[in-house]
Amino acid sequence: MIVLRPVLEVCPADGFDLWPVAALAPYDFMPLNGDLSPAEVGTAVMSIAKANDFEPEGGPRRPSDPLGAFLHGLLTLDDLFAPGGLRVTDTATGAVLSPGCCNGLDERTDWSEVLDGDGRASFGHDPSPAAERIGDRARLTVDADREDGPVIELPLTDLRRLLAAAEHDLTAFLHLAATWATAHLPAHASRLHGALARALGLPDQPGTRGATRTEGDGRRARVARTKEGGRWARAALLSESAGTLRP
Repeated sequence: MIVLRPVLEVCPADGFDLWPVAALAPYDFMPLNGDLSPAEVGTAVMSIAKANDFEPEGGPRRPSDPLGAFLHGLLTLDDLFAPGGLRVTDTATGAVLSPGCCNGLDERTDWSEVLDGDGRASFGHDPSPAAERIGDRARLTVDADREDGPVIELPLTDLRRLLAAAEHDLTAFLHLAATWATAHLPAHASRLHGALARALGLPDQPGTRGATRTEGDGRRARVARTKEGGRWARAALLSESAGTLRP
């Protein structure tokens, strides 16, 4: 059986005490859906906020209170990043295609290239997962940099169905996160819902279209991330605008 799930990369939570979070291993992937516990939702929100913890020059000043300071990037940046993507598992062979480094959940729209576009897409690096259309089937390569790496194959009709189910999972998570925010961060709940929707590439309101990405968008931040000494390090490369990382 082929299983496809939207997943978020977990940021380190060492010393984090602004709200309850789950004891999940940093840099692992957590599935996003409507069945998460409150602590798991807290971990997801914390991870997305940490991934956007910087401010462009000329933007609003960072608040002095710890909660406002931590949420500042997530609530004020137009272009947001949620590290992760879509994970595909072949339960029969054990092969798992996971998002590579620097891939974001909003970039899952690249999978449409496999179904209806030029037939090829890639999803980050180290490893370098990729997918291609071959006739009426999709061939998913766990790591395109390995000649002998595992592959997953499935009909295009199945892939289309699985991608639709992943959108349902993400929408369910967003609704769950809105409920969580009302309980845990009531002063920020409305803005947080909108920010999470943008980070995930989902519509802020039902019936509207989600965020789209354009190559010419000068505010698009391409984020390179490294894991050094157990810390979450980020270098945001902004075209047409400079940014300042939070110390």
